[in-house]
Amino acid sequence: MSTLRRLPDLIVRLPKTRAALAYAEERHAGQRRKGDGAPFIEHPAEVAWILYRAGAPDHVIAAGVLHDTIEKAGADIADLRTRFGPRTAALVAAVSEDPAIPTYARRKAALRDQVAAAGPEALMVFAADKISKVRELSLRRSPSRPPQRRLTHYRRCLELLERLLSDSPLVAQLRTELERFAAPAFA
Repeated sequence: MSTLRRLPDLIVRLPKTRAALAYAEERHAGQRRKGDGAPFIEHPAEVAWILYRAGAPDHVIAAGVLHDTIEKAGADIADLRTRFGPRTAALVAAVSEDPAIPTYARRKAALRDQVAAAGPEALMVFAADKISKVRELSLRRSPSRPPQRRLTHYRRCLELLERLLSDSPLVAQLRTELERFAAPAFA
C-alpha cells in the first residue's frame, strides 16, 4: 500500500507535502530501516505526521519528508530547490550531515551547530526527526541497546532544542521519548 494512502487525508492535501511524499517514496524505494526492517519511507512519513500535528506549515512538513533524501537516497540540493522551492530545499540542507567530516562525534556536533544556525523551522524538522529516531530504537529486532554514542547525540540534540526551541511541543515530546527509552524496561 502506498504511503500516500496511509497518511491522513489532511497531509495529503498539502501540495508541497504531497509532492515530497511521492518523491521520497520513489527515492527511498527498496530501502529498509536497520532497526526493524520496515520500509524506510515510514520514517520520513512519521516525521511529516509529527510536524503536521505540531502545526508546521506545508513547506516545513515537506522538508521533514525530504530530510533524508540527500544523505540516504542520493538526492541533489539543486534538484530539491527546483522541485520544492528554495525554502524547503534550504531546510533539507540545514538538517543534512556533511559526509566529509571524518568522525561520528564531529559530524554530529557540526550538524547540531548547522541546525542551530538555520533557525526555528530547521529546528522543528530536526526535532521531529529525532523524535522518530528515538521511537525507532524501541522497535529494534534485537533486544541489545543501541550504541551509546547515538543516545549521547540525541541527548545533546534535546539540550540544543531546549535552548533554542523551548516553547515547542516537539521539545517536550522528544524529552518524553528519551525518558521512556531510558526507563527500566530498556535498561
